[in-house]
Amino acid sequence: MLEAYGLSPLHRLGQNFLHDHNILNKLVDASGVCDGDLVLEIGPGTGTLTETLLDRGCTVVACELDRGLTGLLRDRLGDSITLIHGDCLVKKHLNQEVAERLGDKKWKLVANLPYQIASPLIVDILSNHPNCLGQFITIQYEVAQRLMAKVDSGDWGVLSILVQRLADVSLITKTPNTCFWPQPKITSACVAITPRVDGSLGNEAFALFVTSLFAKRRKQLGSILGRDFRFPEDISLEQRPSTLTIEQLERLFKIVNTSEDSN
Repeated sequence: MLEAYGLSPLHRLGQNFLHDHNILNKLVDASGVCDGDLVLEIGPGTGTLTETLLDRGCTVVACELDRGLTGLLRDRLGDSITLIHGDCLVKKHLNQEVAERLGDKKWKLVANLPYQIASPLIVDILSNHPNCLGQFITIQYEVAQRLMAKVDSGDWGVLSILVQRLADVSLITKTPNTCFWPQPKITSACVAITPRVDGSLGNEAFALFVTSLFAKRRKQLGSILGRDFRFPEDISLEQRPSTLTIEQLERLFKIVNTSEDSN
């Protein structure tokens, strides 16, 4: 198809097309989408996953940055999908046109995400789009490990905390590079990110606080926040940021906010 349109994979856009239908079906099965469900697909490429979603009866809104692939998709799928040409992520937020097309309906993200935008997109959707019922995505395996990391592990960091604070994350399947064309040098993974039922949204101030702490992750909390800081009983000034649970980080954040408000 690409040859017929005079196209080739663009390295700058990280274009590696997932062609393994077994993996595609596992991803769509895990999403639980069915007839009439609204689905956002980002980076549809040549439309292989898109066709799988249409076969399940989904209503698909697809966003594709590559103008050449947008033309291919229009010819191949016509009016069976809502196709938007543009960058899905604008200043770390979901493209406004995409958000408007989704409207106030409930929807799911099912996509083989362009790897360079995966982390900020995941966080933005969790933090600012409560109508998203779940993200079922193919990403780099190392990013999946960070999403699922445990406290005090090498992968525990800002991304782990911001996502796990708002959602449950599970591995659907690892995806070897042989499932893609052209083959990337890395292993990928399909993951499910399901928002918690309490419907809480992200807090930008909390995200900035955690980011500032982990920028000095090797330092002790006493050095970062000050030795006279009013630490909770279960947190010592000798601890480092990577040893803190989400609940402990939230308590520290509240104390910092209270101190700033009083000043």
